[in-house]
Amino acid sequence: MPRKGLPESVAEKLKQLPAQPGCYIYRDQDGSVLYVGKAVSLKNRVRTYFQASARHGTRIERMVRKVADLEWIVVDSEVEALVLECNLIKEHRPPFNVRMRDDKSYPFVTITKEKFPRVLFTRNPKRGKGKVFGPYTSAWSVRDTLQLLHKVFPLIPCGKSWSGRAEQRPCLYYHMGQCLAPCAGLSDPQEYGQVIAQVERFLQGKEEGLIKDLRADMETASEALEFERAARVRDRIQAIERTLEKQKVLSDDGQDRDVIAVVRDDRGSAVQMLYVRGGKLIGQRQFMLDGSSEVSPGEAVGEFVKQYYAQAPDVPREVLLPVEIEERQIVQQWLRQRRGAAVTVEVPQGGEGLRLVDLAAANAEQALRSYQLELDQKEAWAEQAAEELAESLGLGAPPVRIEGYDISNIQGTAPVGSMVVVEGGFPAKSEYRRFRIKWHPESPDDFAMMHETIMRRLRKYLDNDPKFSRLPDLILIDGGKGQLGAAIRARDELGLAVPMVGLAKKQEILYLQDGAGEVYREVVLPLSSPGLMLLRKLRDEAHRFALTFHRKVRDKRVQGSVLDEIPGVGPKRRRLLLRSFGSIEGIRRATIDEIAAVPTLTRRQAEAISEFLRAD
Repeated sequence: MPRKGLPESVAEKLKQLPAQPGCYIYRDQDGSVLYVGKAVSLKNRVRTYFQASARHGTRIERMVRKVADLEWIVVDSEVEALVLECNLIKEHRPPFNVRMRDDKSYPFVTITKEKFPRVLFTRNPKRGKGKVFGPYTSAWSVRDTLQLLHKVFPLIPCGKSWSGRAEQRPCLYYHMGQCLAPCAGLSDPQEYGQVIAQVERFLQGKEEGLIKDLRADMETASEALEFERAARVRDRIQAIERTLEKQKVLSDDGQDRDVIAVVRDDRGSAVQMLYVRGGKLIGQRQFMLDGSSEVSPGEAVGEFVKQYYAQAPDVPREVLLPVEIEERQIVQQWLRQRRGAAVTVEVPQGGEGLRLVDLAAANAEQALRSYQLELDQKEAWAEQAAEELAESLGLGAPPVRIEGYDISNIQGTAPVGSMVVVEGGFPAKSEYRRFRIKWHPESPDDFAMMHETIMRRLRKYLDNDPKFSRLPDLILIDGGKGQLGAAIRARDELGLAVPMVGLAKKQEILYLQDGAGEVYREVVLPLSSPGLMLLRKLRDEAHRFALTFHRKVRDKRVQGSVLDEIPGVGPKRRRLLLRSFGSIEGIRRATIDEIAAVPTLTRRQAEAISEFLRAD
C-alpha cells in the first residue's frame, strides 16, 4: 500500500513500472534530480521506497518526502544498469547519492598510440589515447621518472609527433645516442617498438625481467664487438638497478593490485587507494565522498568503486576491499569486461591482503584528519572574507554566492564572455557558464560586450532557465568604471537589484555605484585582506575561463577555414581528419596513405589534401 501524501503523478507511474533491469531517477518539484539508482527489477525495487510500511534511514526518508516525479530507463542486464547508473550520477551529481569528490589532479605517464609513440606527463589521461601508468604520488616523482626514462632509453626527447618520414636533420640527441631520430627518417619502427616495450615493462614494475633481457642484449653486443652499444645497455641496467633500490616492496608475489580502505565520521568518508604494480607501491590517492555521512561503510565503498572505475584509466588484476559490498559479483563481472581479462574483487580476511588493507586504512585516517583541518581553515577564511565584503561594500548580509564576469577577444575577433561562481567561498565549477558574444562592432567595444553578457545572464534568470535559476548575492566585474557601468545598465534595464562591484587590475581598487547615475565610489582594501583576496581569485578565474574559451573558439575558426578551402572536404570530412590527426599540423605531416585511411576519403582526395596543405 502506497504511503499517504504521495503525489498523484508518482502513484500513477508506480503502476507502470516494468519488471526489467534498469535505472530510476527521482526528481523534486523543480525538476532537479534528487537520486539515481539501479535495480534488477524496477517494479520491485522502486515500489519499496513508497510503501507505507517502509522503514528508511534519515537520508532516504528526507529524499522520499521530496520526490515529485520519477522516470526510468530499461536496459538488458545488471551490468548495463550499473554502467548507466555511474554515468547518470556523474552527469547529474544528485544530492542524495554518495558522490566521489577528488579535489586533486594526479599525475600519470602516458605512452601515446602513434607510429612512434611518445612518453608524456599528463594529469587528464583518456582511455583509447594510449597506455596510462599511475597515478603517482607527486608531479616531481613523474618528472623524475620521465627524466630517467629519457636518460636510459632512446625516446623522442622533443615531445613532438613524427611520422617517420625525413622532415628535418637529426639533432644532437641522435648523435649522442639518446634518440633514434624518427624526425629524420632514420628510425626503424620495429626497433623503436622494442624500446617502447622495454619502457612499458619498466613502468609496469617488471624491472627484474627487463634487466635480465638487457644483460643478454649487452652480452650479445659485446660478443659482436659492438662495445659502444654494450656500454649504453650497461648504463641502462645500472640506472634501473639504482631505481629499484629506492622502491618500496609491499608484496613478494609481483601482483598488480588496487587496495581500497575507507574511514568515516559525521562529516563524511575518506577513501584511500594504494596502487601496487609488480608487488611495488607506485602511488597512492585520497578521495572524499560527499553525502556519505549517513550511509554504511559497505554502501560508501560500493558507490566509490563504481564511480572510480567508470573513469579509471587502468584496471588491475586484483582489487582489495575493506568490507563486503552488496554487488561484488556484478562489479567484478563489469571490471572484467573493462579490463578485457580476469579481475578478482576480494575482501581479505587475513594474510598479506589484510595487511595491505590495514596499511591503506591507516593512511585514510590521516587523510581524513588532514582534510577536516584544511576544510575548517578554509571555511573560517571564507566566512571572514564574506563578512569583510559585506561591511566594506555596504551589503545587507555576507554574500554566499558571488559571480565573476570577464570578456576575452583579440581586436574584436572571436569575442566571448565568462561567468564563474563561488559559493561559501569555494568554487562551484558546475555553475560556470560561457557566452559567445553575438554583437560584433566594427571596432572592439569591451563595454558593449560586457553589457550583452550581463543582459543575457540576467534575462535567462527572468525566463526561468534552469541553468540560471539563482541570482547571486554579488556580481564581480573584471574592470573599472566603464565595464561596471555597462553591467549596471544591463541590470537596471531588466529591473533587477543585484549588488555589483568592479575590480580594476594593477591598483586592485574596488568600484561601487554611489547612488543613482554614473557616480562611483572607490573602496581600497589591504592586499592581504581575505575579502580582496577572494575577489582577486574570482577575477583571475573569470579571466582564465574566458581566455580558454576564446582560444578554443579562435582555433576552431582557424582550423575550419583552412580545411574548408580544400575542394571535396566538407564538415563531416573535416571532423574526421581532425579527429584522426589532432590538428592541421598533424594532417600536414601525415602520409598520403595515412590520409587515405580516413573513412570516406579516396586516395585521389588524400593526394589533393596533402598537396594543398604542403603548399599552404
